Amino acid sequence: MKLKVPKDTLLSGIQIVQNIVSSKTTLPILSNMLIDLKKSTLRLNATDLDIGISCEIPVETIEEGAITIPAKRFSDIIKEMPSGDILISAKKNNQIDIESETCRFKLIGLPKDEFPKFPEFKDKEIIHIGQGMLKNMLGLTSFAVSHEESRYILNGVLLEISEDTIRMVATDGRRLAKIEKKLEKPVKKEISVIIPIKAVQEINRNLKDEGEASFVVGMNQVLFDIDGILIATRIIEGEFPNYNQVIPKPTKNRIKMNTQEFLSSIRRANLLATADFQAVKFEVFSDKIVVSKTTPDIGESREEIPVEYGGPEMIVGFNPQFLIDFLKNINQEQIDMELLGTDKPAVMRIDDYLYLALPMRI
Repeated sequence: MKLKVPKDTLLSGIQIVQNIVSSKTTLPILSNMLIDLKKSTLRLNATDLDIGISCEIPVETIEEGAITIPAKRFSDIIKEMPSGDILISAKKNNQIDIESETCRFKLIGLPKDEFPKFPEFKDKEIIHIGQGMLKNMLGLTSFAVSHEESRYILNGVLLEISEDTIRMVATDGRRLAKIEKKLEKPVKKEISVIIPIKAVQEINRNLKDEGEASFVVGMNQVLFDIDGILIATRIIEGEFPNYNQVIPKPTKNRIKMNTQEFLSSIRRANLLATADFQAVKFEVFSDKIVVSKTTPDIGESREEIPVEYGGPEMIVGFNPQFLIDFLKNINQEQIDMELLGTDKPAVMRIDDYLYLALPMRI
């Protein structure tokens, strides 16, 4: 194998795939990335056996071939190489030469045969979705995913499709985010899969605001195609909780307030929160909310923000981070919050999006 490629082109490809390479793997081959040269294209592959990523970059091909190369070492070398063209060649003893005009590196790789094969999805329905829409849906749900290993079924985002409706749901048992959108073309078969959070983050990292993405759902894997970047991920096996059971019916008594004022007041109160004293107190009146925080041995804060509200006065506590995560991700000047009681969840509904957070004792 022998090729010539501009440094910036090669580095952009490496940066796409190297994120999922683990340095702590017990299988040495998984610390490597596969570089496969055919015609005028170099394909880069990386995998941790749960997620696989593949992308193509244009190169000048001198001799076709394939080999695996230590991913982190390769990335670090290419970053430090001088600008300009880089010549890469693989020898029969798995040695890889990396050369520029002024410097040369030699690395020892592993044969391509040991590298896990990228999954194939034949005869499966391809679902098309706008990249901006997919990015928005993942961004408004993924922060609510659970990170507790004991609740593995909640360690991902539920993706459901029925006819032309696509829905995403995430929950950690204490909050829930749900969003629905319409697809341009209905699907033939209903879909319900849980995509692991690591894959969600990788997909989101490669999405743009414009253009189209597509995905295919297999038996236990999903393949996303984002402008030629292929991301294949195993799905989380199991049954996602019935989220509809915990969503209250809409109420007319809504607290109307400025989103940024509410977010800023919670952020300030959160400055006094600790692991043992997380809850922030909200005292709700007809024309204002008093946001306060008292933490023993640290201090206290109190702030009033104006609101419009026609319901009963109440005092309720919430984990401030749960509200911050929601408020910082929405693009709304004003927010309506539904509070049904001191022991009931707060619910925010924006068109096809719903966010729910359970209260805390104060």
